[in-house]
Amino acid sequence: MARQLTLATIGSIWLTILVGCQSNGGALVDHIPAPNFNGPVILAPAVAPVPIEAAVMQVNRTSTLKGDRAWIPAAPARKWQWIVIHHSATPSGSANVFDKMHREKGWDELGYHFVIGNGTDSGNGQVEVGSRWPKQKWGAHAKTPDNRYNDFGIGICLVGNFEIERPTAQQMQALARLTSYLMATYHISPTNVIRHKDTKSTDCPGKYLDLALVRRMSTQLIVDAGLNVDDAQPASATELLEEMTWSVGD
Repeated sequence: MARQLTLATIGSIWLTILVGCQSNGGALVDHIPAPNFNGPVILAPAVAPVPIEAAVMQVNRTSTLKGDRAWIPAAPARKWQWIVIHHSATPSGSANVFDKMHREKGWDELGYHFVIGNGTDSGNGQVEVGSRWPKQKWGAHAKTPDNRYNDFGIGICLVGNFEIERPTAQQMQALARLTSYLMATYHISPTNVIRHKDTKSTDCPGKYLDLALVRRMSTQLIVDAGLNVDDAQPASATELLEEMTWSVGD
């Protein structure tokens, strides 16, 4: 009798386990997700923002150094010795706007040879050719007692006030491309790419126009094109430290 009870008890336990396993198994089957044939989901890594210097250094590099057709003057080349960079010190503007302003001052025409827009009255990074350039006429942008920077200096004005803001990356790219073309065409060394304030007492073109960076970008374009430039040496370490003004508050 005890043996039969024991066997009955054991059978009852196995039946309970079997039923329980079937019940749990059924619950597990009900919760199995549908098959996914699309493969695992891979999250793209976060992309770090590109520093402003890296952004402006992404100039269009080609095997040859090319200029715009409008940059080729009709008149015989003047003996240019300098490239003088200016800012307009205004939030907006264009070659036509500045031409009107200069004429109202009694000047014969726009004083600069080129104007690079900031997206207001002309395109962002658009290079506008002034009326003096096709005629290879002296400039009216950097007056000094001997007037040499007007007589033999190519005046480039970027629209904007770089005492309070930086030129756009597009403006810097356009400036490098134009400057490299002028350097290579008229044999102007990087050391003769200067700012308006290097010719006289003025804040132009503002503390946020990085001359060292302009020289490096322009020289690199010439080197990439396989051309030689007289005195094509990078700016000195001291000058680089003095000119690096990308950090706010410098």
